[in-house]
Amino acid sequence: MSDNFVLAVHGGAFMNPRDYSQQTNFIENCLKSGWRDLKGGQSALEAVVQAVVKMEDSALFIAGKGAGPNSEGDYELDASLMEGESGKAGAIAAVRGIKNPIIAARTVMEKTPHVLLAGLGAERFLSEQGLEQVKDPAHYFTPSHTENQVIPPTALSSSHGTVGAVALDRDGNLAAATSTGGLVGKRAGRVGDSPIIGAATWADRNLAVSTTGYGEYFMRAVAAYDVLARCLYGGKALEVSVSDVLDGIRDAGGWGGLIALNRKGEVCLDYRCAGMHRGFVRHDGAIHARSLPDI
Repeated sequence: MSDNFVLAVHGGAFMNPRDYSQQTNFIENCLKSGWRDLKGGQSALEAVVQAVVKMEDSALFIAGKGAGPNSEGDYELDASLMEGESGKAGAIAAVRGIKNPIIAARTVMEKTPHVLLAGLGAERFLSEQGLEQVKDPAHYFTPSHTENQVIPPTALSSSHGTVGAVALDRDGNLAAATSTGGLVGKRAGRVGDSPIIGAATWADRNLAVSTTGYGEYFMRAVAAYDVLARCLYGGKALEVSVSDVLDGIRDAGGWGGLIALNRKGEVCLDYRCAGMHRGFVRHDGAIHARSLPDI
């Protein structure tokens, strides 16, 4: 068992800068908790799931409890999860009534032969599996970032707060997880990149990636996998690969960011927008967390 382990998280990219100290402080505490667990031998898979669960439950980000309604007033949630060593993955899309979408994605991965379940069929399956349900969505979902606000259609593309995590455990295993409520006010049935393996989430024996931003552009770019391809087949450094992928998304008219972590423990947190809630911690316990300035 190695002494090298890393946890990195993001709470979403954004286009509207303001005081995000509450989100940054939360990320710091999330990393402290994750550091203790990884130091104690927790698996990378468990680490990313627990980190995302904490962010889903916080209501500080547009995921889980913090999700906003779609154009019809419903709360449709997406999530995906991938384990690097086994190559197993699970995802859910356009699912309503689930407290923790990332646990739902894990249930798909561990309890079915499938990778992605969506809509009513996914909801029935998850209910059969006994996952915690949201009985009163209008009162449960209380996003602090949209409380008492009316979000105009012109602002939809800048109202995104996907959460995600990547981890390297002491056994050298990697994992990645991503969860979102999607674009606030989105068209009912719209699914972005967050539940798409290779677009928002990727993990293998070389690299783990989680993305955030305007999902359609990340889907078209197959962004998460493209970072791996540039590293593995192009021989590029991690930071260069991440930068090139994000530059391409920006040049196509999109925006957002991503976090990436390789088997060596090298981590990159980058974005092409006003900022991204993000942070990481290595085995030495030093916490790095920001929303606006680079780290």
